[in-house]
Amino acid sequence: MTSSYLEGQHNALGAFGYNRDGQRGKRQIVIGLLCNSAGRPLSIEVFAGNTQDPKTFRSQLDKVAQCFGGGEITFVGDRGMIKGPQIDALAEQQCHYITAITKPQIETLLAQGTLQLGLFDEDLAEVFGPDGVRYLLRRNPIRADEIARSREENYQTLARAVEVASRYLIDHPRAQPEIALRKLSERASRLPIEAWITLTHQDRRLQLAQNATALAECAKLDGCYVLKTDLAPTAAPKELVHQRYQDLALVEWAFRESKTAHLEMRPLYVRLESRTRGHAFVVMLAYLLIQELARRWCHLNLTVQEGLDQLATLCLTEVHLPGQPVAYQLPTPREALQALLDAARVTLPKKLPTPGPVVATKANLTERRKFI
Repeated sequence: MTSSYLEGQHNALGAFGYNRDGQRGKRQIVIGLLCNSAGRPLSIEVFAGNTQDPKTFRSQLDKVAQCFGGGEITFVGDRGMIKGPQIDALAEQQCHYITAITKPQIETLLAQGTLQLGLFDEDLAEVFGPDGVRYLLRRNPIRADEIARSREENYQTLARAVEVASRYLIDHPRAQPEIALRKLSERASRLPIEAWITLTHQDRRLQLAQNATALAECAKLDGCYVLKTDLAPTAAPKELVHQRYQDLALVEWAFRESKTAHLEMRPLYVRLESRTRGHAFVVMLAYLLIQELARRWCHLNLTVQEGLDQLATLCLTEVHLPGQPVAYQLPTPREALQALLDAARVTLPKKLPTPGPVVATKANLTERRKFI
């Protein structure tokens, strides 16, 4: 099964430019990243900032068909990326999909009887829908514990706020309990835990309690997720479909690396749209270099950042001779640095050419800024 991975992220890069009045402003854009099954980027595309993720899908599908040969390729996208119109477009190209569905969609399928709550377990389960679509169900116990802990921490946070508000009401007879209750309710909504807690007051003391029935209803899908695919079981068993969706994490990691860490895609100060697209393309190429360095340095038990930090200690020697132009020499790297260079198949020159002077006057610098 040949897979392509899609990742789209709003405000992935802050593109800064200038308006007609010469004032610098900020324009948000969307980055579409297409990767293969190994997580290696194949292409990167920039869209306007008001473009929803599903609307970038058709462009990626056409790109795969026209630039990469097409065929029965399976597209893997996270929830919200591959929806009804995108599924129809895939069918037109005889392609397939693997995606996840949202929690409201899971609840709808449970209400319809297509899925049963008892099927959610640590072991992967499979259900065939009436339209021939396969649903893969699983409950991740680790994720379920994380959600439960987070919910309890939010409850304890509100409990401390309730205690502080109660002491304030007791110490300030003119304070109104209704106002305190309204503020605490708003905080419970932001946490959010308002669906399974109750806030009351008696004798100017606020009380917080849990609704066990409502809490159980909120927690019933903790750690549960459902994958959806149109692949036949003979083409891809459920374990393979599950593994392919998990590989989407490689694309998300690539996206994070592009925005932060080594590459720092944002912010970018440019004037022209083409420069923003060019910068995104250069960042994708730089990420490919990071991937390659990670592969070549893995036997050295070093991360890419650690290797780059070691190479940063390599110094350049400036040689001054009477009557001669300044020369630059690279000293022989120490053993640890040479191992990094050998693994990367990089051969350093013994000396570097002397760079010529670069002078930017005020007049031509202003002119150059119009084109970057």
